[in-house]
Amino acid sequence: MEPNADIPLIIIGCLTAGIVLLTVIVFLLLKLNRLRKEQSITAEKFRQLEKQIDSARLESLETNLNPHLLKNILNSIQSHAFQTYHTIDKLAGVLDYILYESRQKYVTPCEEIEFARNLIEINKIKLSPLFDLKVKLKINEQEPLYHQRLMAPLICANLIENAFKHADLQSPDSFISITFEFSDNTFGLTVANKISPKTPMQREKGGIGEKTFEQRLKIIYKENFKLDRFTEGDVYIAHLKIYLLEHKAKMLDIRR
Repeated sequence: MEPNADIPLIIIGCLTAGIVLLTVIVFLLLKLNRLRKEQSITAEKFRQLEKQIDSARLESLETNLNPHLLKNILNSIQSHAFQTYHTIDKLAGVLDYILYESRQKYVTPCEEIEFARNLIEINKIKLSPLFDLKVKLKINEQEPLYHQRLMAPLICANLIENAFKHADLQSPDSFISITFEFSDNTFGLTVANKISPKTPMQREKGGIGEKTFEQRLKIIYKENFKLDRFTEGDVYIAHLKIYLLEHKAKMLDIRR
């Protein structure tokens, strides 16, 4: 039987096709790898740009925050001068915190809660001695994150100031309730107050407001916080939770 002369040609054709196919595959893999590197570089540039934008927005928000907070504190003291002596010590602590600690990106939960309690003491001068003000602490001081710099400074100010601003301070059954919590590496602040039926006579022209307060939380903590605001009858309730362990993990991941 004579050998088929076409067989070598078929083999050569298959080898050629295989080489061409392999060359195409290698070319595509190299191109895909290059595209992935370019995509990674682009993504990193985007993250850096996003970080710069967030930093600029946050700086703008915090620049507006401190003068607004100081103005409210000084107005409270001025309008109740007879109680100023008791308030001076608390004011000194608050001013130190605003002028120095608030320049830091983060403070410890312990420091933020101490600042918030001093702020409450200053606002108490607006109240009658019979006013129902409750401040509760549900804190596990043994948790390691309680003394680590993970809290944005002045983050408690908005909810506390709003309670004193909008509470019905004249009604005999009015109240303000403020609860600080720290457990399972989570910071919690719950503020409740009976709503005043009267519209406040003076509205601030500036300040961070509710929307910008939430913007600041989103910029700093991304998805690692929860803020609920709701009304039950004539009672307004705000509840903030910050998941500090998740936030710390995110910070460490970004630094890698």
